[in-house]
Amino acid sequence: MIILGAGAAGLFCAFQAGQRGLRVAVLERSDEAGKKILISGGGRSNFTNLTVTPANFISQNPHFAKSALARYTSADFLALVESHGIAWHEKTLGQLFCDQSARQIVDLLEAECKDAGVEIFLSTDVKTVAAGYQLETSRGTFSAPRVVIATGGLSIPKMGASGFGYEIARQFGLRIVEPRPALVPFTLADKDTKRWCDLTGVSSDSVARSGNGPAFHEKLLVTHRGLSGPSILQISSYWKPGEAVSIDLLPATDIAERLIARRTYGDTSTVRSALVDFLPRRLAERWSDVDPAAMPVAAKPLAMLSNDDVAAIAKNLHQWTLYPSGTEGFEKAEVTAGGVDTDELSSKTMEAKKAVGLYFIGEVVDVTGWLGGYNFQWAWSSGYACADALR
Repeated sequence: MIILGAGAAGLFCAFQAGQRGLRVAVLERSDEAGKKILISGGGRSNFTNLTVTPANFISQNPHFAKSALARYTSADFLALVESHGIAWHEKTLGQLFCDQSARQIVDLLEAECKDAGVEIFLSTDVKTVAAGYQLETSRGTFSAPRVVIATGGLSIPKMGASGFGYEIARQFGLRIVEPRPALVPFTLADKDTKRWCDLTGVSSDSVARSGNGPAFHEKLLVTHRGLSGPSILQISSYWKPGEAVSIDLLPATDIAERLIARRTYGDTSTVRSALVDFLPRRLAERWSDVDPAAMPVAAKPLAMLSNDDVAAIAKNLHQWTLYPSGTEGFEKAEVTAGGVDTDELSSKTMEAKKAVGLYFIGEVVDVTGWLGGYNFQWAWSSGYACADALR
């Protein structure tokens, strides 16, 4: 078999297939394997998550990922990591990282490939894929009865991302769900940029939601062009242009109750100074200056607030509504949502229904995980499902 792409899914599928007795060649256009792995998780690779369920993935068919995820779990990959002596630690929400470096995950994959007899050809451009799976490349002609497309999506083009996998899918008559940036920062319109973006670097606890998507309780980060941070990246995968996003800036605090309690005890603090006790100082001061509810009473002592004043301030803090102007695009997106339509593939084998011997795995498929190691787990699980079908 031939695998196109020496990323997470391609390398994992390669050694799994090699262990099952197949002769495997991996063709990679870059000069290095696993480039996106190396930059993942701040250089320490968030290689999986302790709690992986199908609900952690976005797809037009929410059931498609169930089979692969059940057959190769996060516990299975963690056992592989430990068998290589790689020390790891858990961060928030079940996220697992290498103690040392993401290089350890690439080394693991390359070592397993070597042991399984997999040949990896770097700096190899595939020019055409003909019927019967004869591939014309910059290294000459390769052919095999099976080809696996593990070329990833469009995110982070400076790392070599391209739409080649989608081109092959279309060539063989497969539908594509329109690719879009996911796990990506939002940009704001000019008026909101002027209002908020000089607070670059300010981070705050938040619960964010977009449209009918789930709510995510994680940090929010102000950037020079808009909003980022884990809560924003998570909801970006669900966001559609023109939709509002709703942000609770005080998810762990009933701010109305707290302000009323302080008013009752005759607190002489102003609204502006009181908000500093609940929000990062720069954000609290700016909020007092621009929020329609807080601004008219910002200089008043809490003791002078009416119940209506408190209710209005609380409502806006718990339901801050913004309309992003867009996103930072594929250049800043951690993954690509959309891809090869799952209706075109077998959920058990990842094989194309219209093209025997043609398989699609990893990010090129319309299965997108949440932030937190889920996309790597999809790479491992889909790669395993494919390889297991080839024995």
